[in-house]
Amino acid sequence: MHPAVAVGLVFGGCCSNVVFLELLARYYFIMVAMFFTVSVVNNYALNLNIAMPLHMIFRSGSLIASMALGIIILKKRYSVSKYTSIALVSLGIFTCTFMSAKQVVSDSSLNEEDGLQVFLWWLLGIAALTFALLMSARMGIFQETLYKQFGKHSKEALFYNHALPLPGFLLLAPNIYHHAVLFSQSELFQVPVIGLTLPIMWFYLLMNVITQYVCIRGVFILTTECTSLTVTLVVTLRKFVSLIFSILYFRNPFTAWHWLGTAFVFVGTLMYTEVWNSLGPFLARWRKRPKEE
Repeated sequence: MHPAVAVGLVFGGCCSNVVFLELLARYYFIMVAMFFTVSVVNNYALNLNIAMPLHMIFRSGSLIASMALGIIILKKRYSVSKYTSIALVSLGIFTCTFMSAKQVVSDSSLNEEDGLQVFLWWLLGIAALTFALLMSARMGIFQETLYKQFGKHSKEALFYNHALPLPGFLLLAPNIYHHAVLFSQSELFQVPVIGLTLPIMWFYLLMNVITQYVCIRGVFILTTECTSLTVTLVVTLRKFVSLIFSILYFRNPFTAWHWLGTAFVFVGTLMYTEVWNSLGPFLARWRKRPKEE
């Protein structure tokens, strides 16, 4: 091959490669910015008088936000059952939010002025959760259009979503350092089997990282092996089980109204995934089985 041809291939191939790489990187940076913002805001909302059960129930409203933005941005249309599920989930979130608002005010042993301040901080937490909910739904739509344009590369997206935001945590360095000091000052704990002694909060963080990886990895495997309906159903059931565990283990206040709101969110989510249509044929076969035997 003539050297001039080789030089042309180098300049032509490498320059065009840079263009396409920058184009794809630009989309990933937008998606990562959304992912980082949603993660930080969701976690910071817990510092604004937001209880963990309310936090989990509120985030279950992602179906509402996704459908609403899908109608607005992608011009989608849905069936009556979908809109009914939205109404149930919305009613459930409103019920839990309203009852939690009453608890924030009634449980405060402070004077009226301090009680108002606590309530205003709680309202700010609700606003933060609402913003994160809408931003998360917008990120989902952005991912959907990105996958349609460039193909489904879930491993690549998973890597960029978690690797690129790391420098952003430098903005939170003082807060991270403060909590690292608090972690190091916690009581010592001896890890079973290996006999290693370390502050118990570092052990909790390590276990959180490990279990979080298992969870994310499991969801990724599930998306490659099962239908989206199965994935949605499993994730919904996981949220419900986590909610029950949080209430029982951490003894969070949960009234009958909260249970009613949780039921609305749970049933509405199942209606959205149309799990009833999948269970119908299965139950019909199960009922016929004794007759055949």
